[in-house]
Amino acid sequence: MGVPADFSVEERSETGAVLRFSGDLDIATIGPIDKRLNALDQTIALIDMADVGHIDTVGAWIVHRLARDHGCEITNLSESGSRLVEAVGKSDPGDVPAPQRPNVVTRTVSSVGEGTILAFSSMVGMLSFFGALVRAILSLAVHPRRIRWAAMVRHFELVGASALGIVGLMSFLIGIVIAQQGAVQLRQFGAEVFTVNLVGRLTIRELGVLMTAIMVAGRSGSAFAAQIGTMKLTEEVDAMRTIGISPVEALVMPRVAAAVLMMPLLGFYSMMVAMVGGAFLCWVVLEIPPATFIVRIQEVVPITDFYVGIIKAPVFGLIIALAGCYQGMQVRGNAEEVGARTTAAVVQAIFMVIVLDAFFAVFFTEIGWG
Repeated sequence: MGVPADFSVEERSETGAVLRFSGDLDIATIGPIDKRLNALDQTIALIDMADVGHIDTVGAWIVHRLARDHGCEITNLSESGSRLVEAVGKSDPGDVPAPQRPNVVTRTVSSVGEGTILAFSSMVGMLSFFGALVRAILSLAVHPRRIRWAAMVRHFELVGASALGIVGLMSFLIGIVIAQQGAVQLRQFGAEVFTVNLVGRLTIRELGVLMTAIMVAGRSGSAFAAQIGTMKLTEEVDAMRTIGISPVEALVMPRVAAAVLMMPLLGFYSMMVAMVGGAFLCWVVLEIPPATFIVRIQEVVPITDFYVGIIKAPVFGLIIALAGCYQGMQVRGNAEEVGARTTAAVVQAIFMVIVLDAFFAVFFTEIGWG
């Protein structure tokens, strides 16, 4: 074990005190004297290192800090110790002033500007990615043998069949909630029978497909981003390009095809289950028999409502798959990026689905399918 570090102070009235170190100034022994050094209230004019044995980086830093704070000279230091103290001194940043925090208005405008630039760059990137997807579709149309049917069927299962349980449960509960809330409000006017109209039109035209799209975005869109992002991180995508395989054809196309083709089926399934939930509540609470409910649905729900829901479904599926695959392809650097891109994929997909749903609502109303 080394000689414990210590120091003594010799008073010199004309120039200040002389501080003499002794022992080994290393991490194992210097700890006990650090607080004593910080508590010194005398002016140190000279640091004498004649009695110092071994010195390491920690000891060199403490000596340099003491000399810097008191503006004094270091003497009798060995050649190796001098080099170490000099190296430590070069890495000392000194008193770096804290950056001035901008005011609230500047921070707000800066955040809005950054968000706007990010939104536009993301939109341009999505359009470019969609162009690459169209190019891959045309290439596969010319060379259909390159279509990966096994991967496509697998994603049909993941996006479609595996989602039936959660989509069915969600739709059934939504149908019950719509019927219950509608019945409560319509009872005030003695119009409970119109609960059937409310359930039928809402579930078929809007909520069936919209809630299914949100569920698919959170379930499958996030999975697309995480899977492709992990492959980017492990350089599997680069390996595909190296051996002549297009990542868009191998990874993106099966996922996009599965989402586009499965969304109408899931949307139709959601509509039916939601109406079953509404019919169940109407039967239990309003004493409307299921047969009457079905006949009433046929009378009050126009076929155009069904067309509206089915037309929107593949568009929503395309947006969800594009957002998930695009964000997965943007992963760079580390595993944290995978989580950030997965979150961005879900948020972007849900936002775009809601915006498109609003556009479709206005569009179909204008063409007479209101």
